[in-house]
Amino acid sequence: MGYGVYLPKYRIKVGEIAKVWGMDGERVSKSLIINEKTVPSLDEDTATISVEAARNALEHAGIDAKDIGAIYVGSESHPYVVKPTATIVAAAIDAVEDLTAADYEFACKAGTAAIQSCMGLVDSGMIEYGLAIGADTSQGRPGDALEYTASAGGAAYIIGKKDTLADILDTYSYTTDTPDFWRREGMDFPSHGARFTGRPAYFKHVISAAEGIMERNDKKPEDFDYVVFHQPNGKFPLNAAKTLGFSKEQLETGMLIPNIGNTYSGATPLGLAAILDKANKGDLILAVSYGSGAGSDAFIIEVNGRNEEKRNMKKVRDYVDRKEYIDYSLYVKYKGKLKGVVLQK
Repeated sequence: MGYGVYLPKYRIKVGEIAKVWGMDGERVSKSLIINEKTVPSLDEDTATISVEAARNALEHAGIDAKDIGAIYVGSESHPYVVKPTATIVAAAIDAVEDLTAADYEFACKAGTAAIQSCMGLVDSGMIEYGLAIGADTSQGRPGDALEYTASAGGAAYIIGKKDTLADILDTYSYTTDTPDFWRREGMDFPSHGARFTGRPAYFKHVISAAEGIMERNDKKPEDFDYVVFHQPNGKFPLNAAKTLGFSKEQLETGMLIPNIGNTYSGATPLGLAAILDKANKGDLILAVSYGSGAGSDAFIIEVNGRNEEKRNMKKVRDYVDRKEYIDYSLYVKYKGKLKGVVLQK
């Protein structure tokens, strides 16, 4: 397995957004536990982010793109309503044409659903390698609470059986019809159930998936070296960890939201990548995604010695630290929130 990530270089501080809407930026930042977020440039979207992450994953894995038998891209901000992002990625990395490719949608867990699909195809022997991507350029209505967190970024994972860096020991999903967050066809911005997105939605699914996979594998929180949860804000994963019995030390390595925001489908895969950037042989990782609608995918992953031998040169932290701040006017321009205007770079 190899992995790669990509984050846009532009950032906007929470205080800059709060100032426009007459809010106390420091209070908002402390409430959400987020300082700033990534902003895609005019020429960046889910397709370009996916391509960059995929290229980095291929470089890390050291395999030929022509050996990939499946490409699945999970996102809720695909650039086209009718035309797959996966085919764009396949062409950009020069993959073969006789492969299976598709776009996935399940809010913020579409990327982990792609990983599960690749796992099934690899385990069945139908393909040698699968490429699973979680990427987003998420939306937030101006003035809405989502505007403080909705960001951009993504991660790509090459799933295979040969020369793995870490091994997925088990995966477990928990799914219900809980419409806490949605966006209808043709609508520019999503709607959400405010506080309803917490207890009956995020926490129920994340905790149920985590407890389910630990029970099935006879594991306890103290058995894990690292844990990463979906990060819609800074409070939710901290509360989930506390409820389940995990420590802040187990959580902090994959906790990226304070400095990049909520990358939606990229959130859990990016957090996992940050952990893999540091993890050593024998380390055990619990990763749990969450997607509104609603569901969670949980994974138990054991790191092996090859991860230490072949460290990824393009680390998550390098992308986090690469940044250029912009003000709110450039932010709304880059995010296409100015309607009826022809935008130029």
